[in-house]
Amino acid sequence: MLYFRFPFSEDYNFVDENLDKNPVSFHSFDNLEILDFSGEIESISKDEILSAEILSDSLSSKLPLFEEEQQSDYQQKLLKVIDFIKENDLSKLVISRRKLVKYEGSPINLSRTFLNLCKAYPNAFVYFFIKDEKCWLGAFSELLGKFNKKTSEFETMSLAGTIPVHESWTSKEIEEQKPVTDFIKNILNAYSEKVELSETYDHLSGNIKHLRNDFKAQIVREDVEKIISELHPTPAVCGIPKDFCRKAIGKFEKDPRNFYAGYIRVENDDFVQYFVNLRCAEFFQDAALIYVGGGITAESSPEKEWRETELKAEAVLKNIDFS
Repeated sequence: MLYFRFPFSEDYNFVDENLDKNPVSFHSFDNLEILDFSGEIESISKDEILSAEILSDSLSSKLPLFEEEQQSDYQQKLLKVIDFIKENDLSKLVISRRKLVKYEGSPINLSRTFLNLCKAYPNAFVYFFIKDEKCWLGAFSELLGKFNKKTSEFETMSLAGTIPVHESWTSKEIEEQKPVTDFIKNILNAYSEKVELSETYDHLSGNIKHLRNDFKAQIVREDVEKIISELHPTPAVCGIPKDFCRKAIGKFEKDPRNFYAGYIRVENDDFVQYFVNLRCAEFFQDAALIYVGGGITAESSPEKEWRETELKAEAVLKNIDFS
């Protein structure tokens, strides 16, 4: 079962089972797991979603043995990460954690949680799926790629740096976002003679904001998947250089990312779109895990980075329906 809604859309979708097509697929961060949803993309109404009333106690699996990383432990780890960044002269390294949410009393209404996320984040790709004993929900606005089948135009964005909406940018966020832009520009220049880059601007996402640049490029259809494989994982969810940082993530993070910071591929008659799976949570019968992370630089403050992850967790947490 899969529900989803495109950014800036008021229409809800689901995949009507039909084994001839795989219009939607979820790719894990390490690309070792791909979850395909076979069928046709169809519309579904808000009332139909509400009437389904899917509750957490209907899920088949309980949370496996899990020890949440406490603030002191996370901040101590970040001190080691910062030393590692300085020793290896890295511009940034993205480190994530999982926040534990235990259910108290009544089960979670997952249908309403999905609709709450849709309402809270109109500019986000929002999804909710249950398959193979897995249940995930997410709402995020980072586009890994969008290919127009008719015009052969490819779009993507560089999105990095995170602060509360009322705060002002510092050199830390500016220096964090710049290599993301350079990384994407270099990849697109290898596939297109015409690459357009926007000015940097603020991208609002609920209670936080990011720095953003938009890209447009003319490419050939056969290169789309090649470009996606080079873009993923972007510096915004991994670091630079990509392969070196990916190995470092495995060293510093004690838990697997699973589908967090992976991507979702959605294809219809007009477009092939790829969305980075951020601001997401994994749900079980008795608890949920909210996946969050941040770009660590040599100038990072471990305490501030902890607060940033707590702020990001709120994006999902405040929309969970505990009724």
